[in-house]
Amino acid sequence: MNMWLRSLASVCLLLLIFSCSPEKKAIKAFKLGKYQTTINFYKDILVKQPANGKANYFMAESYRLSNRIKESEKYYERAKGPGVPKDSALFYYSESLKANGKYDEARKKLEELELTSQEDKMKDRAQKAIDGLSYLDKLAEKQSYYKVKNLEAVNTQLSEYAPVYMNSELYFSASRSGSKIYEANGTPFSDLYKATTKGANVDVSSIKPLPLTINAPNINEGCITFSPDGKIMVFGKGNSGKRKGTNDVDLYMSRYRNDAWTEPTLININQPDGWDSTPAFGNDGRTLYFSSNRKGGYGGLDIYSAQMDSRGRFGKVKNLGAAINTAGDEMFPYVAENGKLYFSSDGHPGYGMLDIFVVNRANGKALIENLGQPVNSTGDDFGMFLFKVDRGFFTSNRDGGKGDDDIYTFVNEDPNLKVVNYLLQGVTLTPKKSEKGNEILPNTKVTMLDDQGEVMSETTSGTDGKFNFRVYENEDYTLIGETDGYILKRESYSTKGKSVPIELLKELITNITLDTLLILEKLEKNKIFVLQNIYFGYDSADIRSAAAVELDKLVQLLNDNPQIRKIEMSSHTDSVASNSYNLQLSQRRAESTVNYLKKKGIEEKRLDAVGYGESKPIARNTNTDGTDNPEGRQRNRRTEFKILDIGELPKKPLDEEDDDKYFKESEPIKKNN
Repeated sequence: MNMWLRSLASVCLLLLIFSCSPEKKAIKAFKLGKYQTTINFYKDILVKQPANGKANYFMAESYRLSNRIKESEKYYERAKGPGVPKDSALFYYSESLKANGKYDEARKKLEELELTSQEDKMKDRAQKAIDGLSYLDKLAEKQSYYKVKNLEAVNTQLSEYAPVYMNSELYFSASRSGSKIYEANGTPFSDLYKATTKGANVDVSSIKPLPLTINAPNINEGCITFSPDGKIMVFGKGNSGKRKGTNDVDLYMSRYRNDAWTEPTLININQPDGWDSTPAFGNDGRTLYFSSNRKGGYGGLDIYSAQMDSRGRFGKVKNLGAAINTAGDEMFPYVAENGKLYFSSDGHPGYGMLDIFVVNRANGKALIENLGQPVNSTGDDFGMFLFKVDRGFFTSNRDGGKGDDDIYTFVNEDPNLKVVNYLLQGVTLTPKKSEKGNEILPNTKVTMLDDQGEVMSETTSGTDGKFNFRVYENEDYTLIGETDGYILKRESYSTKGKSVPIELLKELITNITLDTLLILEKLEKNKIFVLQNIYFGYDSADIRSAAAVELDKLVQLLNDNPQIRKIEMSSHTDSVASNSYNLQLSQRRAESTVNYLKKKGIEEKRLDAVGYGESKPIARNTNTDGTDNPEGRQRNRRTEFKILDIGELPKKPLDEEDDDKYFKESEPIKKNN
């Protein structure tokens, strides 16, 4: 894999260790990521001093960080002695052995590390690596239906990687002879190219670089993605090395206007001094997945998501979590048409270096699956892209290729391959004012949460009130609808029991549409809501468990709608017993509900308790002939809340605002010079 896509996590540690070394030229080159320069310097030292531990360690690290870990093995073996971080050298020695297919030797080094290390984190990482080697035995037993082939029409002796298919064109990153040499790994800088293709049949004569507005001289460009409509391009661009350049790899965006791509601009989620690249749009055209080494992650490079608004700004950056990210590197995310996330990692159990994984969902949980051989190898395997459900492209620098990184095609011939896409289609509504029924409530923000309360996706309903989300079988969700002037509404939805048995399907792809409604109430003073299932025992004001469930919903509503400053909790009775007795009983019951809400964290100043007794019936307690009307009495024995006071919404934090003023005054985050 092209070197500039790798993490530089250990640079600072090495600089601290060797900052007083006389080899200042080599240290400076290493600091700047000019690993080939560092290698050339220490090669001369090792000719005279082959056992020099420091020189061997710098050689090993330079090869590893420039993505040549296979070549680092012999240097890690001799990287010993004062000043060399023993645990780190031993761990990456095992990784280099693993990359060269020497699994038994790698296991022995890991077992040694587990016994000798004084660091719990390193012991844990060693144990996970040992477990990963054991996993390979199980993976070998799994039958693979993949067939792979080198895409020779595109590949050269240099590097071609990160393929993307869009509108019968293949986009990819490549190093081509004739450009300036990149000092990190001694190969030419990479640019973005495209070619006309029918599936995997590339028209070689059509291969050409993207325009100079995209490809800048002597800077690495790579890893491109497009919005589903093809009108937005996001790609990674490296540091220029100039004072006014950025410090590391960043994400840039360009729009297709007037038959040309606009001048790329830094998008606003890049981190100062951070590495942000390998972008991929989700199927919704708003979610952008990318890899970053920003603070707060699980290790080297982690995969994150961000949401793009209608103005092209990104926000709500979210780490995809420990199920996907590890202490190693996770990168090259890609979301297929069936909603599955593919990514590459050297932290999950694999054959060595980067392997390609897919995230399968089962009962709301993410299950990580290594695609196995022949997709994966002991080399770097990454950049998966499907142009059909059963075929696509990926990248590998495995043995037997034409050069460095090569693009490969694949076909999945699994006879049981069936894809079921579940789509939840809904409509946002509000009750009509003057008659029964509901009417369309357009332009309503709708958010879908998983069963842990985490945001999965969000959208805005159209003028017809319609919205849709991709959902998965046997999962529970919460839908949240919100728009100005209305009470935020939560609604549960479950796909449990709604799955289609795959064995009954005949088509390769089956789309299943599920339906739901999301009804929002107008936010108005003096509006009354009847709480269902708020029942009390005879002559009692104790809160029963069923009533607690309904009151918990009211707690959630008040927390969701802080602009509701005050409500009246009222209790009503039927006409049994005297009027004074019913007033006292209803007051006790109203106060009981208020006390429950207070215990759940609702401020006392937002609550009033009023008992109305039998004074406000909503149905007859007796029939016209004087006989008892039990149904009417039950309706009268009710608990209600009424909105007494409405204020303005509390001001949102700056990163959550979405008004015109914010977007006019704010500028994209810029790197330090």
